[in-house]
Amino acid sequence: MNLAGIDLLAKAPLAEGDVFLGGRWLPAADGRTYPVLDPATGDLVREVSSAGPEDARAAIEAARSAAAGWRTTPPRRRSEILHTAFELMREHTDTLARLIVLENGKAYRDAAGEVAYAAEFFRWFAEEAVRIGSSFADAPAGGFRHVVRKHPVGVTAFVTPWNFPAAMATRKIAPALAAGCPVLLKPAPETPLTALAIAALLAEAGLPDGLLNVLPTDRAPEVVSAWLGDERVRKFSFTGSTATGRLLLEQAAANVVNVTMELGGNAPFVVCEDADIDAAVSGAMEAKMRGGGEVCIAANRFYVHESVAAEFTEKFGAAMAAVRTGPGLEEGVTLGPMINRAAVDKIRSLVDDALGRGARIAAQGTTPDGPGHFHPATVLVDVPDDARILHEEAFGPVAPLTTFTDEDEMLTRANATVHGLASYVYSRDVGRALRIAERLEAGMVGVNRGLLSDPAAPFGGVKQSGLGREGGREGIEAFLETQYIALDWPL
Repeated sequence: MNLAGIDLLAKAPLAEGDVFLGGRWLPAADGRTYPVLDPATGDLVREVSSAGPEDARAAIEAARSAAAGWRTTPPRRRSEILHTAFELMREHTDTLARLIVLENGKAYRDAAGEVAYAAEFFRWFAEEAVRIGSSFADAPAGGFRHVVRKHPVGVTAFVTPWNFPAAMATRKIAPALAAGCPVLLKPAPETPLTALAIAALLAEAGLPDGLLNVLPTDRAPEVVSAWLGDERVRKFSFTGSTATGRLLLEQAAANVVNVTMELGGNAPFVVCEDADIDAAVSGAMEAKMRGGGEVCIAANRFYVHESVAAEFTEKFGAAMAAVRTGPGLEEGVTLGPMINRAAVDKIRSLVDDALGRGARIAAQGTTPDGPGHFHPATVLVDVPDDARILHEEAFGPVAPLTTFTDEDEMLTRANATVHGLASYVYSRDVGRALRIAERLEAGMVGVNRGLLSDPAAPFGGVKQSGLGREGGREGIEAFLETQYIALDWPL
């Protein structure tokens, strides 16, 4: 498969196969396949190869065989390949965005934005590849020197989610390759086609065979267990739910595998009494509705000062009610379907629970007639503290609003969660906003801003929202080991 084949990737019949292993397109070793479905219609997109344990072990061997050559490849050459991948992604934005819409369902606007964001990881880490530093210093006691160098951690294995099939892949692949590590990738079973397209793109960019191995599968436990059970895999990175993350941490512990985890969120969105309400509404729409709310850093709980609650509710409700829902490629649609029926059922369960405890629907959009996993944009008010939606990640286009009058009491409520990924604060008083931001237990805080993510900034959470950081200068460090050499050098 080459870049010309990406246009046909969704509808092409299985030919060579969909397991990208050692630079070749292969069927699963046992010939198994599984269906990928369009969330907007429920229709079959195509059957995709389903990799198993034998494929997982073969991928480790391919990565291990390629590791030595890549480790010694000059950083400048690694950088050039990643930069070429960046340019190719930008060149094929429309094709990749349409592919994301087809298998993920998100609106085309969001899909195109994701492609641009995903491409930036290639550009950022292309630049970081040539800045991996070492140091040389005198020992304080004299008589020898300290040489400290960084080298690649080794074979890396990744598990990525369905909500950002391009960006979650490139956010892991780019720093690993920049650092000199080969990659094993298991994309989400719902959205394997985008990851396969990225593999084709990197091959076109000149990435040597075996350095990126992509294994689509609907039997993830078998593949991941084979990776974590092999001592040759030295780095594991997972983006997904906290519950799954806990189980994977247990498996990784057996071989003391270096781990990065980006897990669930339950982000509070705070609107102070002195906030610019129009700006807060605009930020709330960005923080809540990007990707249909199926985003780990999406605003999940709204704490609005009582004195501005009526104005904020009216304006935010009007914006949510105006959201157009439908298939992602339709003109004017900004909210596509949820990923599957189970996602819709969970959102409805959380809404029904809140309504049963006294909450009210203040505003709601509409959904199209016909098939598809749609849920309308919804604003809930008078949501009591014991409602499940304030304690569970909704992962959908529902915004529960509560009010506050006391800052300390609000912070106690906002921090009363095991999660600590993202938070948002709106206030005209920057000093106050920063004070609140510093007291929020979150790895990332947006101050008067609804969009947080930036490839040049460290992404990650505290508490049970994860371990480590992705992106920024910290992102490449996750794939490097530090080695200290004591060099005898008498004065």
